[in-house]
Order: sequence, then C-alpha cells, then structure tokens
Amino acid sequence: MIGFVLKLAVALVVGVLLYNYFFGTPEEQAHSSKTFAQLKEIAVSVGELASSEKEKFDAGKYDAVLDKLGVAYTGLREGARTLDAGVLRQVDELEARRGELKRELDSLGREGVADDANQKRRREELHDDMRALVRDSDRLLQRIERR
Repeated sequence: MIGFVLKLAVALVVGVLLYNYFFGTPEEQAHSSKTFAQLKEIAVSVGELASSEKEKFDAGKYDAVLDKLGVAYTGLREGARTLDAGVLRQVDELEARRGELKRELDSLGREGVADDANQKRRREELHDDMRALVRDSDRLLQRIERR
C-alpha cells in the first residue's frame, strides 16, 4: 500500500515536471529544466558511488573484515573454554556463518563482472548478512565481558 502511494507520488511529480517542461510558462520550463539537470547529477553521483563500491567489493574490501572476525572467533573459542558450553556453541555458530559468508563472497567474485540485478541484490544481502554477523559477534563479546 505504501509502495503504491510512493510510486503514485513519484509518477505525479514526474508528470508535473514533464508538463511544465513542455507546456509551462518560460519560468516553469526553466525550473523544470533545472530540476532535470539536478536529477541527472544525482543519478551520475549514485552511479559513481555504486561503481566505487563494486570496485572495493571486487578488490576484497570485505575479506579483511571476515578475516578479522575469524581471528576474533579463534580467540573467543580459546577464552570460552573456561566458560560454559553455550558460549562455545555460539562461537561455533558464528564461525560457521562467517565461513559461509566468505564462501559466498568468493563465489560471487568468481562469477565475473556481469552486473545484473540479481548479482546486485545478492551483494546487498551479503553486506546485510555481514553487518548482522558483526552485530551478533559484538553481542556475544559483551555477554562474555559481563561475566
């Protein structure tokens, strides 16, 4: 419902801008032209940002984060031996998630540079999964520190 309303609002704004661009007064035409130029600049900036992030992703920007988490999990596991089995189990689960994420990132990098919508969506999902993994790791560390 909200999506429909947003789409309708965007369509309405674009319709008014197009109408003013072609059929409006000279002042309205100038304003519409200026708005379209600004929209073009925004689109170019977003494209450059996406390209930059893709290059960083392809260069292994996120591999370092996953490697650091692996080192942290090893340290946690060794420190957790003195704690209960629940903590060890959680560390094992986090380590398994990290390994799966690393495998998926590696396979995504091997698929080539074809940037279709599915690959972009998958990159975003992996990025969200990585944030969730870091957040869950932080929660476990805070839990251990409180003991």
